[in-house]
Amino acid sequence: MKRKPIAALIYDFDGTLSPGNMQEFGFIQAIGRTPEEFWKMSDGIAIGQDASNILAYMKLMKDEAEKLGIRLTRENFRRFGADIKLYEGVREWFQNVNRYGRDRGVIIEHYINSSGLKEIIEGSPIAREFKHIFAGSYIYNEAGEAEWPGIAVDYTAKTQYLFKIQKGIFSSRDAKRVNESMAEENKRIPFSNMIYFGDGETDVPSMKVVSMFGGHTVAVFDPANPAKRASARKLQRQGRASFISPANYTRDSRTFRLVCSIIDKIKADHELKCLARYR
Repeated sequence: MKRKPIAALIYDFDGTLSPGNMQEFGFIQAIGRTPEEFWKMSDGIAIGQDASNILAYMKLMKDEAEKLGIRLTRENFRRFGADIKLYEGVREWFQNVNRYGRDRGVIIEHYINSSGLKEIIEGSPIAREFKHIFAGSYIYNEAGEAEWPGIAVDYTAKTQYLFKIQKGIFSSRDAKRVNESMAEENKRIPFSNMIYFGDGETDVPSMKVVSMFGGHTVAVFDPANPAKRASARKLQRQGRASFISPANYTRDSRTFRLVCSIIDKIKADHELKCLARYR
């Protein structure tokens, strides 16, 4: 029996599935800052030290929490994640897309590829929907408290996880198997079966890689934010995003119709490849 095609839906998180940065739905309030204050301080560290923006915010989170005696454990991070605000339709999105794929004979898998924190995403209401979450995380000491950044995912680091998804590698640490040569027919999910969702400039390298190898890219935007709409249009105009769509994930949304059409194409391309193998 011929194998069913697998479609990988890969999402940035902040600004893509959620209208804000994940730190803004609990953590920043817990340390008594406003989002504007926190990100200004984080940018100050990065600019002053000529450092990574990702490592700067991870350091700032740890420093501010320590000042107030807040323990940054995995459990506490997950508690912050429980209050993350999601765009309309996100909670039902996965079930609806999975059902459509199943009806068309396509296996649907969902992945996160984020510069945010894995532990916070794991506490979100949709964490169970993902095959794997690639995101930043801390190293924890024997007391279970965050001690040092373990993984920092910036905009270029995101691209490595696309190749891991392609080959079925679910280790963030792995730097060997992902670089080993593999025949195209042995790759678990070809790039042509990937749909990448992002919302801004930090997604450009990933969008470029997915598009370059025949995949599909969608720039989503907050429909209430004209600047975000303009940013999405710019990504499409520059050839980074194949499609743009409001960040509405309901069953009657443009985003759902768009993804259904791409799933149909993935199915059709798979059938054509099977027919081409006739001997």
